[in-house]
Amino acid sequence: MTPDPNATFKPAKISTSEKAAATDQTARAIVAAEKIVREKKTEKLKAQHLKRAASEAVVEAPASNPARRSRRP
Repeated sequence: MTPDPNATFKPAKISTSEKAAATDQTARAIVAAEKIVREKKTEKLKAQHLKRAASEAVVEAPASNPARRSRRP
């Protein structure tokens, strides 16, 4: 059996709509993956912010100096 020289290296023709669908699917997958990464990062940063805010709330602010009285009689 001899291989057909025309069929060996030529890929099958893909219609324009199939190309567009494949591109659309790939783009949507990339956007979805980026969204997941962004949401994870946001949650991490929120947790860090809340942790820092809680630790700062525990530390009391030093008492302010009492108002000075004027020295004039």
